[in-house]
Parts: sequence; C-alpha cells; structure tokens
Amino acid sequence: MAPSNPQSDVPRKVGVHIYILPNLLTIMNMFFGFFAIIYSINGNFIWAAYAIVIAAVFDQLDGRVARMANATSKFGAELDSLCDLVSFGMAPALMLFLWSLEPFGRLGWLASFFFVACGALRLARFNVQSGSVEKAYFQGLPIPMAAGIVASSVLAFEDLELDAARHWGLLAMTFLLGFVMVSTFRYRSFKDIDFRHRLPFRYLVVGVFIFAMVAIRPETTLFVLFLSYATLGAIFGIWRLGGRHPRNTKPFAPDANEDLLEEEVDEHESNN
Repeated sequence: MAPSNPQSDVPRKVGVHIYILPNLLTIMNMFFGFFAIIYSINGNFIWAAYAIVIAAVFDQLDGRVARMANATSKFGAELDSLCDLVSFGMAPALMLFLWSLEPFGRLGWLASFFFVACGALRLARFNVQSGSVEKAYFQGLPIPMAAGIVASSVLAFEDLELDAARHWGLLAMTFLLGFVMVSTFRYRSFKDIDFRHRLPFRYLVVGVFIFAMVAIRPETTLFVLFLSYATLGAIFGIWRLGGRHPRNTKPFAPDANEDLLEEEVDEHESNN
C-alpha cells in the first residue's frame, strides 16, 4: 500500500475573488458611518448627520453599480449588511445618545441600544429571507430610512434652534424606530413605479409639489416627511392587526420561518 502523502490531508487554500468597484463603494458607506461616530464623540453632530446621509448615498450606489455591472455576489451582500450596521445602526444610535438621550441616564443608553439591536435584527431577517411579499412594499422600516430620520432630526432641531437635550419626543422616536424596523408592517417601496416609461401627468405635478415643499426649508421638511412615513406605517400596521377577525377559532400553528419573510430582492440590494 502506497504511503499517504501528509500534504494531501491539508485543506487546499482557495482564493477569494471579489468585485472591486461595488465593494469599494460599500466600504465608503462604512467609512462615512465611522466618520459620523468620530464626529459624534467630538460633539460635532451636524457633520455627523451629514456623514450618515452621505453613507446612505453610497449604500444606494453600491447595489445599483453591482447590478449594472452584473457583479452581484454573496460576499457583497454580506459585506453590505455589516457596513449598514455600522453606518445606520451604531452611528445614529451613538449620535442620538450623545446629542439628546444622555441626560436620561440608563433609559437613554438602553433606548440607543434598542435602536441598534432592532437594526441588527432587521438586517439578519433580511439576509435569511425564506419567502417574498409584494415588490411594492418593505416588511418593516428599512434601516437606512431609520438612520435618515435620526440624521434629519439633528438638522431639523438645528434649523429650528431647538434644545435636544433630554427631549422626550426624541426618546419616543428612538423606541418607535426600533419597533417599526422589526415589525411586519408594510411600507411602500415605490419599486413598482417604472420611471422609464410613460406615466400619468399627475405624477409630474405631485413630484414638482413635493420638491417645492422640501426646497422651502429642506432640513425641517425632510424630517417631517421621513418621520411621517415611519409613523403612518406603524398606525396603518396596527390598524390592520386590530381589524383581523379569524373565521374560526381553530388553533393556528404558524410556519417556523413565517416571521422571516422578506421582500424578494437582488443580492446586494441596498434598501435593507
């Protein structure tokens, strides 16, 4: 019997090849999230808020570039989620705590932790999706939108010259955003609207009206619009839950993965 080769028992190293451009854009997303954390620690919350907005721009770009270049990959999708947790989970939560919630003491940092934990759960649920819902809707508030609401709140309070320290409204907003991220409430994604084809004239009128309203006072108007989007989704979601009347009282055993249903998207999709 031929002697065994010791080297044959050693696992062969397999090289990892990745798409550079989309993943570099994803890293830029994390860079600006880290930038926001550093500037929040230094007390410069305006720059931190703008950094989160820039991170959201790169979060949108990486997925679109990957699909346009046919460069989607599992590696890119996982990297995108990890970077999103930094930019849209840790960064806004830390900014909220240092900017407004620190005077609440333990309640303040627990609220910030609740935001981060719910963001992580939202991303995990997205990654292990076992089904699909309508393309036109998200299941739960996407974490970039939640971070955008936090960033726009900083800009709005600065624009209105309001004091954010120990603000009960911001504390309630933090818990609300965490809750709606992990909820199964349906949020309109507008992915079913194809702007490359002809649409009714009213779409243009509505678009011009929204643009004009935002341009009057962008910082405040965007905060109101984003927060209204999150709040109305929660209100209609609770209303739908309260309006359900089962036809029979037979015990219902839900599927083990029912709560993990998520919209069907391409890999490296940014709106997670």
